[in-house]
Amino acid sequence: MDNKKIGIILIVICLILAFLIFAFDRQLSSQAEASCSCEEMDEAGFCPHEDKINWPTYVGIALISAMAALGVYLIFFDKSQKEIIRTLEKQKHIQLEEEKFNILLKGLTEEEKRVINAIKEQDGITQQTLRLRTDLHKSKLSIILDGLEKKGLITRQDKGKTKQVFLKIAL
Repeated sequence: MDNKKIGIILIVICLILAFLIFAFDRQLSSQAEASCSCEEMDEAGFCPHEDKINWPTYVGIALISAMAALGVYLIFFDKSQKEIIRTLEKQKHIQLEEEKFNILLKGLTEEEKRVINAIKEQDGITQQTLRLRTDLHKSKLSIILDGLEKKGLITRQDKGKTKQVFLKIAL
């Protein structure tokens, strides 16, 4: 059962209890007035038993108010709870992807790591730009890219006189 349903049920129970408490209090007051036949009533014109302390009614109202507040909180907390869970799941997904990427990098040489990091930063980077970012010689970069392509980590597509480099796996 979700929080919203529990909150609605609590508010309905509070309304029922409030009705019962007020009905009981009125019934008790009317019975006290009707059944008083003490000597003070005859002499002074009022019954001292009518000056009852209403603390049970006040305690009941306080408890009902607390339950109603909890019900309202549960109704509105449901939305924020889902948002928090959604945010936590996104963060967990990002962290998991970073961990996978870090595990992948452990199996590569330093030069391959630089190339993969540059491609990750800008997917679809041209080989010319990649050469400038990684500070590798044209032939060395080509050899590294061939190796990464054979490992199934990247793919290259022709773009004019140069090639664009894409990550083949989703990182």
